[in-house]
Amino acid sequence: MKKFRKISIYLALILALTLGLAAFAFSEDKPAAPAAPAANMTTPAPAPAPAPAPVAATAAPAEPKVDSGDTAWMLISTALVMLMTPGLALFYGGMVRKKNVLGTIMQSFIMLGVVSVQWVLFGYSLSFGPDISGLIGSLSWAGLNGVGQTPNADYAATIPHQVFMIYQMMFAVITPALITGAFAERFKFKTYLIFTLLWTTIVYDPIAHWVWGMGGWIRNIGALDFAGGTVVHISSGVAALAAALIVGKRKGYPTTAMPPHNLTMTIIGACLLWFGWFGFNAGSAVASGGLAGAAFVTTHLATAAAAMTWMFAEWLHHKRPTALGAASGAVAGLVAITPASGFVSPMAALVIGGVAGVLCYTAVSLKPKFGYDDSLDVVGVHGVGGTFGALATGLFATVAVNAAGANGLFYGNASLLGKQAIAVGVSIAYSFTVTSILLKVLDWTMGLRVDTDDESEGLDQSQHGESGYIFD
Repeated sequence: MKKFRKISIYLALILALTLGLAAFAFSEDKPAAPAAPAANMTTPAPAPAPAPAPVAATAAPAEPKVDSGDTAWMLISTALVMLMTPGLALFYGGMVRKKNVLGTIMQSFIMLGVVSVQWVLFGYSLSFGPDISGLIGSLSWAGLNGVGQTPNADYAATIPHQVFMIYQMMFAVITPALITGAFAERFKFKTYLIFTLLWTTIVYDPIAHWVWGMGGWIRNIGALDFAGGTVVHISSGVAALAAALIVGKRKGYPTTAMPPHNLTMTIIGACLLWFGWFGFNAGSAVASGGLAGAAFVTTHLATAAAAMTWMFAEWLHHKRPTALGAASGAVAGLVAITPASGFVSPMAALVIGGVAGVLCYTAVSLKPKFGYDDSLDVVGVHGVGGTFGALATGLFATVAVNAAGANGLFYGNASLLGKQAIAVGVSIAYSFTVTSILLKVLDWTMGLRVDTDDESEGLDQSQHGESGYIFD
């Protein structure tokens, strides 16, 4: 009880600071009122507008045309997002015990194979193909039928359609890999392959269509998600909660100490994630102009703020800052700014990141009270951080940053916050329900967990017949 009071005091102090920053950010971002006319000055009447020149015929809309600069940026962004999956593998791999390092890394790495093939065969078409009732894309683009070098003006008018497709593929690749942190050290590899294939198809693809696909119903109500707060982080974070509850705790948890075996690996992974996230967020502008630059800046600032606030919260709570805490805070900031990155100002990004660091640290700290074994804190970082980021978009979004977006509550438009809440609520309910059903069915048919002896031996040997470290 005493500890909880302490956390509450620290949280209140840091939130007070961040709310002060929010007020400052809002006042800085408000457009200045027009200057009043000077005393005794008369305003001249406006000159009559010239008559429009006669138009012989209505001009046809410009054809989509490949821009080499935009295409180069999107190819680089695709490579950056691809690098995030190996970065995640290292981030997770360092946090498990050494007998599970290869098994954990493999769960992320193999998604580059499984999901890439699924995406080309039918996943891209389900996510972005011609709309069916606002719920799913048709199979018109299955096997990349009609997805070639000509731009698709609905999604990206200045880059080849195939470039847009493969860029979005990398988002689909990393999302199921994020879930693995919840059931680390105890999941059967063969079941995992089937689970991720089915989960990507029946959870990720529909949510991606609702939020980003032309005709998707969440897109149509006006909810904003610049780079994947709902599609990537809420869907995976909530799926992680379902998995942690259904798969059950690791053998010996929480009485047996299970410290990370290689924090150096984890820090390297966090750095690769931070680096790759510039492609994740700034690349979501799908062009190399000012909006990409704005998203790049907000991504970095939110991450920096979250790394510091998590570190300071932990310092106050446990009397010392840790490298794992700083790295986890950075990832929390990256998660929280993702949906907002192309809609908010730099000052708002600092606030979003600062609050996310404290909020996600608190969520992770309270995990033992709820009794589930989310081994690598996917729920606390991705679930909580993604939810906060999506709602914060409804507060801080401004058309001054992105004219294609909308103003949020702090700019006079309370309705956006309501739309964001709908998108968040539906994504949580859908992902949790479908993931739970999927896991139950797989448990009945294939089994989810390795047996007790295999878990004691470790996934490296029991699932793959290898060892991560051989020093002979």
